[in-house]
Amino acid sequence: MGRYPEIEPYDHGMLDVGDGNRLYWETSGNPDGKPAVVLHGGPGSGAGAGLRRYFDPDAYRIVLFHQRGAGRSLPSAADPATDMSVNTAPHLMADLERLRAHLGIGRWLVWGVSFGSALGLRYAQTHPGVVSELVLTGVATGSPAEVDLLTRGLGRIFPEAYERFLAELPEDERDGNLAAAYNRLLESPDPEVRARAAQAWTDWETAIIPAPPGSVERFRDPAYRLGFARTVTHYWGNDHFFGDFPGDGGEEGVVLRDAHLLKDIPGTLVQGSLDLGNLLGIVWRLHHAWPGSELVIVDDAGHDAGAVGDDALIAATDRYARRPH
Repeated sequence: MGRYPEIEPYDHGMLDVGDGNRLYWETSGNPDGKPAVVLHGGPGSGAGAGLRRYFDPDAYRIVLFHQRGAGRSLPSAADPATDMSVNTAPHLMADLERLRAHLGIGRWLVWGVSFGSALGLRYAQTHPGVVSELVLTGVATGSPAEVDLLTRGLGRIFPEAYERFLAELPEDERDGNLAAAYNRLLESPDPEVRARAAQAWTDWETAIIPAPPGSVERFRDPAYRLGFARTVTHYWGNDHFFGDFPGDGGEEGVVLRDAHLLKDIPGTLVQGSLDLGNLLGIVWRLHHAWPGSELVIVDDAGHDAGAVGDDALIAATDRYARRPH
């Protein structure tokens, strides 16, 4: 099947969402089609043009945007002066609502990848009336258990890379919240400390989540590397800001706890069988706690579910295109 052909946006702009932030957004496909919004990963990765190609351009009005601090949105998290205290999950969900209102959309399909899947799930749980369907891949829920696995548990599988990852931290910071410890380095007034921490963090991410070539290439850009690492550690070090207070949902997190709230929203989860996040079984448990969801496991695929995963994602958006807006 493969992805749909490349297309260009028919409209774009910068939306003032308050707190000094302006979001870059664009729309492509059919202006009268079924609305769908894409939530990119990271957090802090930005939305690549290839994400438009998961949708039939004749059937969908495709909305891409860059989350606060990411991509073409301003100010960039790569700027040390950017205030990260106003970059939280509640801010991102409020931005989604401002964007939806700005574009005159009543309900939209939410498509998310990696962190975008976690954000999409929490958005649907807290704003169910505006989400028509969910299509998610590289699924995460933002739970403390997942963060602990990705920052500490996988050290047993990648011991050499993990030793280098820990070595960048002061010795008295190596037993606690590693994401928060790295974030403190990334907020240092010393640019050399920030640069070393960003390099060490992205080296670890590359070791544990083999990424498509484009992602590795982006990590070679010092500005991208800093903005990405600063944003990821800010979220991972604070339970993704999904609860009302740290630890609100326990180790499993609030998204899995509140999975029953998704019962009236159809959804498709596309997951590589070798995605190391599967070690916790959270995606399987999410699927079984979410009536009306389907889980597609792609054999021998990782966090990026590859061509077979692409086909499953497109089959889902094609099917949902036939549902009422």
